[in-house]
Amino acid sequence: MESTEKLTIRVNLESEVPIYVQVKNQIRYLIDRGKLPSGMQLPTVRDMALQLGINANTVSRIYSDLEREGYLSRKRGVGTFAVDPNEGSAGNGLDELPGIAQLRETVRQLRNLGYSARQIQELTGEILGREA
Repeated sequence: MESTEKLTIRVNLESEVPIYVQVKNQIRYLIDRGKLPSGMQLPTVRDMALQLGINANTVSRIYSDLEREGYLSRKRGVGTFAVDPNEGSAGNGLDELPGIAQLRETVRQLRNLGYSARQIQELTGEILGREA
């Protein structure tokens, strides 16, 4: 596994955006852009908290949320690893359909804005319901 020495996350204490949201969005962004490749191990909760100067409970919550959204994988006794949430779709033919790349980019943008996977699904359902 690669080390996380290149992992650069910044916290702006002056920002109106909560620290939790800042860090979560930055990790998502790094994974989406391939700067935090799938399989790369992240620092432990304690180490990340120390590096960023934030509470370990905040980091734990971020890791849990990102795991639920498909961006991280936690292996007890081993560590927390980056996962590309779009990796599993390779080879299923979806990428060949017209508009799928645009849809993926829209979903990435919504995630970067802080929407959860569940919120995106609900919004999509509402939009489709209106068009039916």
